[in-house]
Amino acid sequence: QVQLVESGGGLVQPGDSLRLSCVVTGRTFSTYAMGWFRQAPGKEREFAAAINSDGMNTYYAVSVKGRITISRDNAQNTVYLQMNRPKPEDTAVYYCAADATTRALRGGYSGPWGQGTQVTVSS
Repeated sequence: QVQLVESGGGLVQPGDSLRLSCVVTGRTFSTYAMGWFRQAPGKEREFAAAINSDGMNTYYAVSVKGRITISRDNAQNTVYLQMNRPKPEDTAVYYCAADATTRALRGGYSGPWGQGTQVTVSS
């Protein structure tokens, strides 16, 4: 069973930057596609970004494209989400996810989930 531990959230002002991290244990990290999801207050959890196992291909939701970058370090068993110029509507709990392929992440992923990390964008 894979375990996912997110960190790096906090209060950030619009226009600043923030980097989220997710450390993965329990399985061979380098064989997994990884993703980030987010859940805003009162809304459903939604897909934000995904990266394949070797880091060569990335995918982004239209709502965040251009403002976030997903990356991974297979030597550190860690996936990152760099948030640049965040907006108040990016306020959400951010969760990382692991699955066999990026298609599986983008097409109805249902878990496992970590505890998430809260990001609040406000001036």
